[in-house]
Amino acid sequence: MLKDRRKFLQGAGASLGILAGAGQGALAATSGAVIAKSPNGKPLAGVFPIGWTPCKADNSFDADAMVKQQQFLNRGKVAGMAWPQNASGWQTLTTQEWHSGAEALASVKGDTALMLGVQTMGFNIPASQAYARKAKSLNADAIISLTPPGASDADVIAYFKALSDASGLPIMVQAVGDVSVDSLVALAAAVPAIVAVKDEAGDPLERATDLLRKTQGKLEDFSGGGGMTFFAELELGFLGTMPYTGMSDVLQVCFNSYRAGRKRAAFDMFGRFLAFNSLPHANEYVMKARGVFAEDAVMRSNPAPASGVPAGGGRRRGGPVTEAHKAQIRLALSTYLKSYLVAT
Repeated sequence: MLKDRRKFLQGAGASLGILAGAGQGALAATSGAVIAKSPNGKPLAGVFPIGWTPCKADNSFDADAMVKQQQFLNRGKVAGMAWPQNASGWQTLTTQEWHSGAEALASVKGDTALMLGVQTMGFNIPASQAYARKAKSLNADAIISLTPPGASDADVIAYFKALSDASGLPIMVQAVGDVSVDSLVALAAAVPAIVAVKDEAGDPLERATDLLRKTQGKLEDFSGGGGMTFFAELELGFLGTMPYTGMSDVLQVCFNSYRAGRKRAAFDMFGRFLAFNSLPHANEYVMKARGVFAEDAVMRSNPAPASGVPAGGGRRRGGPVTEAHKAQIRLALSTYLKSYLVAT
């Protein structure tokens, strides 16, 4: 425990050091940044959780639960949702399940933007282009894809150009593996449709200043990691984060407050978000506790990482969710967070 505490304190100190060392550089680079909008006029900034892939108890795909998930985000006034990515278990989806999920999400009308993940196993360009065309036909707001593992910069550029040609939609790049800042800068310059990056190739806090400066604030910087360092990221000029869905409405309030200049309120709201996420299995159970998914629902997850396949992100604790865990999560929601939940 002492070792874990020291590790946490060292990480917190490193984050503070990054903020202090960055000074006003990153903030100045983004002070005049224009937030990208989708063809539907929806801002592509703010909180864009990675959607779950809910299944019934027998692990069969549940399109109705997908609809409920998107309705929940609309009620919570969350900026957008991306599906399916690593936390969605995209590698387990059949083509039919991908289409069913995309159609279910697109059937929900509201202000929450829809960003569809179009990478396929093996990063097969024709297959990914077919998903991109489907996204366009469903009136999605944007598409997202992981970077192909082990590919050269030229091949990555060719891949994303192909996706742009097929969809005509704004693109977010999910950078994983060993993708450098300079590679992202070159990619964004080569493919004008790329408006944002979810940076998971290294420490996004350490890379932000360089990335924003070299793209002159034209490339929006998003993070993953469950949103656990979002406030520090906002201080560096990030324009979004991609956490889990269950508390995304609370995190959206944090983002809105920060952008409106109410930084103390944003800081306090982020503290509530972190406090809740300190509970064991909070993210796995909160969508059930909030009445969105059935108690016996099963979430898809990617298989254990194999050679050449990007590892799935997500901070989940091992072991089963017990009745004691469930009670603790429900108590926190009703006692400490009830008045701050937007998606009621």
